[in-house]
Amino acid sequence: MCAAKPVKPAKGRGGKKLAARRPKPVPSVGGQDATRDTAPKQGWLRRWAKRGALAIVACLVLSVAWVLLYRFVNPPFTLLMVQRYLSAEPENARIKKAWVALEEMAPEMVLAVLASEDQRYFSHGGVDVKEIQKAYTESQEGERLRGASTITQQTAKNVFLWNSRSWVRKGLEVYFTGLIEVLWGKERILEVYLNVLETGHGLYGVEAAGQEFFQRPAAKLSASQCALIAAVLPNPLDRSPAAPSAYVRERQQWILGQMRNLGGRKFLEENGLFVPARE
Repeated sequence: MCAAKPVKPAKGRGGKKLAARRPKPVPSVGGQDATRDTAPKQGWLRRWAKRGALAIVACLVLSVAWVLLYRFVNPPFTLLMVQRYLSAEPENARIKKAWVALEEMAPEMVLAVLASEDQRYFSHGGVDVKEIQKAYTESQEGERLRGASTITQQTAKNVFLWNSRSWVRKGLEVYFTGLIEVLWGKERILEVYLNVLETGHGLYGVEAAGQEFFQRPAAKLSASQCALIAAVLPNPLDRSPAAPSAYVRERQQWILGQMRNLGGRKFLEENGLFVPARE
């Protein structure tokens, strides 16, 4: 075996030997090693990171439980109802609503809101990307920027969130939209939407609207009356089916035309709603 050759010390310029580098001492503070001072900071950061992660998980679990509860239990009220009630004048403060099952409504009422608010309701997953792109293109061409929220998004906002314009609320809206699409399904979303939507000052749901404006329940509303209620939905606080303006009448006729174009009741039956029982 050959003996290992000794390692010669490195030489610098001019052939001078370079001294071996020694590790620099860690600066101390108050006579103590500085590395010891970082330990409490790292422990504090770890504790807060753990608490933050636990808080996020808790919020996720609670939100899923909340949505799942409303899959089987009808929402007794919404944040929008409370917000409107607290902001109204004392003499006008009221919450008038009455829950009715989807099958107890006139099919034309369901068809009217689909025709006016979300014609691709049964084909999208909660967010209508095509409608968003269309609205953006129209705005780029100089037209007025319009909303592109689906019925699912409106339901998520009305039931679980507050009425405001912010990126935080919009982000939460998308989150709850995904949850109710998965946990509720299309039929339940429609039922909740038609029972909590705002139809006038202190009025919520199509049953309350039918009683207030036409003195009849939602099951007895005509196609014309359903289209009139749907015509005021973009701004129910400034428009009323009881005294429709020329614009509301024009929109009512447009909605009736769209209801026919969709196929009427057949459109609902093809998507699993109001299917007649077999004899």
